[in-house]
Amino acid sequence: MSIYENPGSLFDVHDKVAIVVGASGALGRMAAKILAGAGAKLVLAADETENVKNECSKLGAEVAQITTDLSEPHTQKLSDSIVNKAVDQFGSVDILVVASGINDVAKIVEMEPERFQQVMDVNLMISWLMCQSAGKQMLKQGTGGKIILVSSARGTLGAPSGYTAYCASKFAINGITKALGCEWGQEGITVNAIAPIVFKSPVTAWMFEDTEEARKVNERVIARIPKGRLGEVEDLAGPLLFLASKASDFYTGQILHADGGYTSG
Repeated sequence: MSIYENPGSLFDVHDKVAIVVGASGALGRMAAKILAGAGAKLVLAADETENVKNECSKLGAEVAQITTDLSEPHTQKLSDSIVNKAVDQFGSVDILVVASGINDVAKIVEMEPERFQQVMDVNLMISWLMCQSAGKQMLKQGTGGKIILVSSARGTLGAPSGYTAYCASKFAINGITKALGCEWGQEGITVNAIAPIVFKSPVTAWMFEDTEEARKVNERVIARIPKGRLGEVEDLAGPLLFLASKASDFYTGQILHADGGYTSG
């Protein structure tokens, strides 16, 4: 059956094996549940995995889990163990989503180097090591793969509010995405990043409250968003499934801005 007779087959990830790192966060939980509902088998890595595992199981997915503190420096041993869990449990690794991340807001003259380094460790090093470990397995399999990293609108534009660490980490994610898109371009492994603007999550919940501080921030940010609102995590579901499926086979090294047009003007 051709794609013209069944266009939905382009987005089919049924029985694909997907690793979701940072599965307990808002974006990671959404990614896990979308992939579960689409028929993928899941390996979830996060500091707390039981709740999202149960949610994905209710959607019919087979789920394995690794509980680990992703706020601590990541190691190659841990990345390898996550990939090995997927191979031991399900036989392969087809999709990798790295959705873990933190922010630490401070003006550069007030930020200790250790705080900067922690943001880089969590936002950047985890992604680099997971790409390395999953990439080795995908190359060994010889059947390609899909790698999805999480950037930000702050990986393209700076911010005047103490974001030197966060911006640096997300600019670097864009660099890894583009470099690996080139490095693995002929290996059937696509590497892309989703770059959202602020979206509703436990970390940003205060921005959606009816307070004077939230209103001031919202007015400043929303003034630059053509769509006229902040994001919802569901706004990232379509891009996630697109990048995880064969619909995006000719897309690699790309930064997909899910930002309501924020970076367009």
